[in-house]
Amino acid sequence: MNSTAKSEATYATILAAAYDMAAAEGIGKVSLGELAKRTGISKSGIFSRVGSLEALQSAVLDEYDRRFGEEVFLPSMAVPKGLPRLALQVDLWLRKIGNETARGGCLYTAGAFEFDDVPGPLRDRIEAGVTRWRGSLRKTVLQAMEAGHLRPDTEPEQLVFEVYSLAIGVMHDARFLHEDAVPRRAQRAFKRLISTYKRFNDLE
Repeated sequence: MNSTAKSEATYATILAAAYDMAAAEGIGKVSLGELAKRTGISKSGIFSRVGSLEALQSAVLDEYDRRFGEEVFLPSMAVPKGLPRLALQVDLWLRKIGNETARGGCLYTAGAFEFDDVPGPLRDRIEAGVTRWRGSLRKTVLQAMEAGHLRPDTEPEQLVFEVYSLAIGVMHDARFLHEDAVPRRAQRAFKRLISTYKRFNDLE
């Protein structure tokens, strides 16, 4: 293995360990010292590859964004606009949270609580990610309204708020209560919620 490939492999090891730490304990708990213990790489060696703790935290969020795109966003883009896309986006997101919450679930949702009153670049990055996803959900809701799948008096911001509240409930029950039935209950809750917004009761 040449030096470039070795350096890239080392960086990948550091990033993977940092990601697991952030998912399990919160992105604010990531530290270069703890990473050195977990990876067997010296603290100075980690610093030389990541640059700073802030850069590493940003890289962890970049990795979460990449995985989220592959697992939630891109699959939903493959189905028709409107309610089918909205339903799949929410279903995949809630499943991801429910299945991963033992390791932290959504880094942005968890980070929003972790950094709600801690100003700084990391909070700004988390807020931007939350806002971006909520904006994406809002756009999908509007498309569902335009397609006639949802009632014309639907308030997109209200529906997004309710979906987001459901996601927080999923994180709570899966992470704190360790409820195995969370994915099933989340799916039932969303179906009940969206039924109040459907324009046609028989639309699936």
